[in-house]
Amino acid sequence: MPAPDSISADKLAKLVGTPKCPVILDLRTSDDFALAPQLVPTARHISLDAIESGPQWFGSRNVVTLCAQGHAISQGAAALLRTQGLAAEYLEGGFAAWSEAKLPTFDPAKLPPSNARTNTIWVTRSRPKIDRIACPWLIRRFIDENAQFLYVAPSEVERVGELFAAAPFDIENVFWSHRDELCTFDVMLAEFGLNLPALDRLARIVRGADTHRLDLEPEAAGLLAAALGLSRMYSDDLAQLEAGMTLFDAFFRWARDATGETHNWPTNKVETSNG
Repeated sequence: MPAPDSISADKLAKLVGTPKCPVILDLRTSDDFALAPQLVPTARHISLDAIESGPQWFGSRNVVTLCAQGHAISQGAAALLRTQGLAAEYLEGGFAAWSEAKLPTFDPAKLPPSNARTNTIWVTRSRPKIDRIACPWLIRRFIDENAQFLYVAPSEVERVGELFAAAPFDIENVFWSHRDELCTFDVMLAEFGLNLPALDRLARIVRGADTHRLDLEPEAAGLLAAALGLSRMYSDDLAQLEAGMTLFDAFFRWARDATGETHNWPTNKVETSNG
């Protein structure tokens, strides 16, 4: 029977991809990780030794620990973190339960090198519109929640990438960019191996808005309008990114939870009687 300080895979999956997602620590041994070298979205694969310094790098946020089967490693680590004043739970059944439920994972081998603070750095063209906001949203919500994004002049993207160990994206002739009819958002989903129906739906919307193929999804025109509006509201690219995070949070939650809901007027029409 699970302990009270546990969280089920289904419940954690509802938090993944949202601003309320906890810090997820993957504590599987090297041997266990080698058998299934995938990560739960935003999870960090760390050693037990790193738990001692945990509060220094993830602050006071809620934490979920996981190991291969949800036994001593993750339960002990969560208990230790609670002694340090953190709200910590362990994943029931561990990575095995997550995998058996066919919940999304990503391939960490595709991540660019992390810096000394363990977060990745990415660089792209300044004055973002759609893909250059959508991709950072995807990375922060599903890959690396602490990722940093540098917006620079188009001619300087690759050189900045070299100088600051940043991965260039959404420019020509780099790995993370458009391929044939796919936009960079599509490419990231495919390369990281993120399989989630809501993200697939969102990808078609992003592709339609980003490549002027508004027939792909009815919502593509709405995303294009909202993205262009944000680009006019903000002169600071990072401020625009923060506003865009909320926009894409809303599109994701719609794609995941609300595509079957409609709205009409009046919503509660009172029937009248002729009698």
